[in-house]
Amino acid sequence: MPRFAANLSMMYTEHDFLDRFAAASADGFTAVEFLFPYDYSATELRHRLDDHGLRQVLFNAPPGAWESGERGIAALPGREAEARSGIARALEYAAALDCPRLHVMAGLVPPDATEKDLAEHRDTYLANLVWAAERAAAVGVDILIEPINGRDMPGYFLSRQAAAHAVVQDAGAPNLKVQLDLYHCQIVEGDLTTTLRRDLPTGRVGHLQIAGVPDRHEPDRGEIDVSHLFGVVDDLGFDGWIGCEYRPRAGTSEGLGWLNDYRGDSA
Repeated sequence: MPRFAANLSMMYTEHDFLDRFAAASADGFTAVEFLFPYDYSATELRHRLDDHGLRQVLFNAPPGAWESGERGIAALPGREAEARSGIARALEYAAALDCPRLHVMAGLVPPDATEKDLAEHRDTYLANLVWAAERAAAVGVDILIEPINGRDMPGYFLSRQAAAHAVVQDAGAPNLKVQLDLYHCQIVEGDLTTTLRRDLPTGRVGHLQIAGVPDRHEPDRGEIDVSHLFGVVDDLGFDGWIGCEYRPRAGTSEGLGWLNDYRGDSA
């Protein structure tokens, strides 16, 4: 059965961040993910995980100037030193938190970027990912890349599944994988069942995420039949985690009815 991780950046926002670990555990989650850990010491986060019997399964490398609108820098020419320094810092956190996956965000490209510009962005992205994967492999961590829809994040460099898989194949690193967010995928290209059946058997998908479409609320709200998709994931033998990266409509705990059929299988 699918295994679900609570995304503490989006869920349980009715609590202070450090209190969200306890809230997720109380609701039966045994794993968590979040965007960024860097406002807190790795020691403090490790204590929260241990105190509440939780596993950290994913977080993001530093994304550049997030508050100023940057959304990653790995595909931005001229920012290589900053990107690699951030990845090194993230790997230190991953080791402390025993977290096996690190998402490296690509960044935004100008709307008037030419084909030559986009090729330069891709070359930069690929070089940084190869560098990251080599260092992550030494500490048992997978590097993930995620296609993100252009409605929520206009200008994001990577938006389609095929493009992400092509990057992974070109890099040739076994620990570089795709983070398949079914919310983003539905908005950009749809055909989720076929996407899962095509891509999960390749072994190139390292993590799944889910939210309702179009409003990014609970997974059972909107146009996606999540029970069907979870069945497809099961049939394909995917043994990774599904991150619940959605914004609850009201209180997080009150909106978890969709999870009832799977609560015994979130470990």
